Amino acid sequence: MRTLAAALFVVLVLSLFGRLLTALMLRLARAFLFTRELSEQLEKPIRLLLPLIGLQGVWTSASDDLLLIDGARHITTLLIIATLTWLVMRLLRGLQQFILLRNPVDVVDNLRARQIQTQSRVLLRTLAFFVLLVGAAAMLMTFPGARQFGASLLASAGLAGLAVGFAARPVLANLIAGVQIAMTQPIRLDDVVIVENEWGRIEEITGTYVVVRIWDDRRLVVPLQYFIEKPFQNWTRRGSSLIGTVFLWADYSLPLEPLREELRRLCKEVPELWDGRVCVLQVTDTSEKSIQLRALVSSPDSSRNWDLRCHIRENLLGFIQRQYPHSLPQVRADLSVGHKQRVDTSQPEHVEPERQPPV
Repeated sequence: MRTLAAALFVVLVLSLFGRLLTALMLRLARAFLFTRELSEQLEKPIRLLLPLIGLQGVWTSASDDLLLIDGARHITTLLIIATLTWLVMRLLRGLQQFILLRNPVDVVDNLRARQIQTQSRVLLRTLAFFVLLVGAAAMLMTFPGARQFGASLLASAGLAGLAVGFAARPVLANLIAGVQIAMTQPIRLDDVVIVENEWGRIEEITGTYVVVRIWDDRRLVVPLQYFIEKPFQNWTRRGSSLIGTVFLWADYSLPLEPLREELRRLCKEVPELWDGRVCVLQVTDTSEKSIQLRALVSSPDSSRNWDLRCHIRENLLGFIQRQYPHSLPQVRADLSVGHKQRVDTSQPEHVEPERQPPV
């Protein structure tokens, strides 16, 4: 009874002390972003860990003859390991939150921020996986029958034999791919990509898959390994600026210089869409009926480039219709038909007299 009373007293005192400690920690850390984020994440694990450590001290000092003392020690040890694992996971989460707040992507030039966020998110999530792995192995090692398996799990980083290794191959392959993506960064958060013929943005990168938000708000979930093994388009690898094309077909009679002037005017009237780098009109193809015109225009990013291309296409068509309607694509044909001479059938045709054979 004395041991139980001591255990309850220690738990109550350390619980109260944990609350006071975390409240003081939050108050002191409020002035700094890094300490504030860590304190908010570590508050609950610390409140739970301190009473457990005190309780384990009571069980350790108690006599070995007490009823169920071994089971109480074992359960408390498991709870301490689980709480420590939880504390480290929350610590990693606090680091991630701090990095996200210090490097926001909702700015105009967010290339550096996206690089940092991608690296930190993938690396911290990979590290969190190994923290869980170590915690699970440590808990297994507290059981005498599973100690050897737990040691193997801890030593081999999750590969306890060939069977487990073969089953874990897709998971480990994605983990390795995640580390490669974090280091080499073929994709980053908010990158504009073409994957499986779908245009979208990288919305989320987890430890095993990537979520691509497609332009119509669908979500394409792609394994991490895909971006290591297969080709894809990244429109924001070095920068977000982009050159777009507008194709038109017109008649050979269309003068090109007025159309070029109109193209430049249209670009200048939307400075929020055109970045001033490229504004070119060229004849890129011809056929027996018409010519193909290609306008090249540049924009700060792909979304504005799409809007600029639509703006140019609509207004160039309207300009041709207003100023040169005869220069729209036409089909030419010669409709003249030769008159046939009428044949007079009332008179018999001249017949050459039959020549008689000589006598």
